[in-house]
Amino acid sequence: MEAAIALGGNLGDSRRALDQALDQIAARIGPILAASGWIETPALVHPDDPVREHPPYLNGVVVAVTELPAEEILARLLEIERALGRVRDSAALPWQPRVIDLDLILLGQEVVDRPGLVLPHPRMHERDFVLGPLARIRPDWRHPVLGQTVAALLERLRQGGAADGQMPSS
Repeated sequence: MEAAIALGGNLGDSRRALDQALDQIAARIGPILAASGWIETPALVHPDDPVREHPPYLNGVVVAVTELPAEEILARLLEIERALGRVRDSAALPWQPRVIDLDLILLGQEVVDRPGLVLPHPRMHERDFVLGPLARIRPDWRHPVLGQTVAALLERLRQGGAADGQMPSS
């Protein structure tokens, strides 16, 4: 099965951390079939964050082949993040700067809505920094809930429209 994994980072040597994450994904999750390359994007800033600007991110997406279930992929991604220096703070606001961020975006056409794991990623269709790189390598991948291709979701997002359909809440 194919797994789409989004990668990002904006602290320290992001390019090095992302490259190391690629090696770890290939070794621990499965062979990488396609990689988007890295793009620089502005950081999201939480509305309650007193800091109004964070360093830009390097972002990209890879598609790996795996036989692992979604829960195991997620656990391994979290382990890779920790090994590369990510420290998660449950008290911190969302979207804080980080050395590395790895998100399981899609796993084939699986739809999962459990505490701690929602597939497809519940905000992927709202994020150019996910859809843009994914469209470079898998433009025809159909979102399993919204029914639209990645390319169509990206076009709609860039035109300022919302995607049709509802995502599971979580």
